[in-house]
Amino acid sequence: MDAAQLRATQAPFKEKYRSDPKSALITLKAKGSIDNEAIACKVEIGRALAVAGLHPGSGGSGLELCSGDMLLEALVACAGVTLKSVATAIEVPLKSGKVSAEGDLDFRGTLGIDKEAPVGFAEIRLRFDVDTDAPQEKLDLLLKLTERYCVVYQTVKNGPKVSVTMHRV
Repeated sequence: MDAAQLRATQAPFKEKYRSDPKSALITLKAKGSIDNEAIACKVEIGRALAVAGLHPGSGGSGLELCSGDMLLEALVACAGVTLKSVATAIEVPLKSGKVSAEGDLDFRGTLGIDKEAPVGFAEIRLRFDVDTDAPQEKLDLLLKLTERYCVVYQTVKNGPKVSVTMHRV
């Protein structure tokens, strides 16, 4: 897909959202079910199930997916798609590209060992390695716009309002 095709594909959506801003508010959903036998949660991903469990650093077997890894994978996926979309839109030719994310956790927090230790990532590092002949100012713009428009990056960076409820069934 080139820049013109991308613009043509997105044009009707942009026009609709400009004329009817409420139509741009879309609720994404995820579902899972608690595993009755293991300490795991089965998460629906399209037509498949991803089974998430404890990280080996907190007693998990390593056979299930770690939700922390899944968060980083979601960040990589979103950042990669956003980077490619922006590169296409601003006509930065990419010969190849890699996206990686790593995050630091202190398991003393999640295991309740040290009340001063944080629960969650203390730091996340997102990295792009691109092979391109584009000038540096185009790469700077590419990075700036990728950061600006990556949904998962902005969500992690800005911490949205989150609510939690529990219902008896």
